[in-house]
Amino acid sequence: MASRLNPYIAFDGDARQAMEFYKDVFGGELTLNTFGSAGGGGAPADFADKIMHALLETPAGFTIMGSDTPPGMDRTVGTNISVSVSGDDAGALHGYWDKLAANGTVAMPLEKQMWGDEFGMCTDRFGINWMVNISDQ
Repeated sequence: MASRLNPYIAFDGDARQAMEFYKDVFGGELTLNTFGSAGGGGAPADFADKIMHALLETPAGFTIMGSDTPPGMDRTVGTNISVSVSGDDAGALHGYWDKLAANGTVAMPLEKQMWGDEFGMCTDRFGINWMVNISDQ
């Protein structure tokens, strides 16, 4: 297997909902493993249904991983990660943008930039920062 670069996102108890949302945005196969199914791993009993590891692999080749953050582990909301999605399939990328920006906050609208590409930045409803770049053809 070749090396790959992908985000791993720490969530505050809503990893299942977030990863299902990203599956809705990008499609693909989502695998969810709970703390309970893995023997707990030292997490509190009320964490048994929380996500210990999630993996989304999409038809476009994107990989997103994530988990719920157990009590006692450090987590900084939203500012420690940005996820970049880029390419030249304008239709698909506009679709991703529309879904990611819905019920979120747009920091920079997806529009033509001085370098010729369309680019936008938003924070989705789960507090994750996204950058979308559509290459100029």
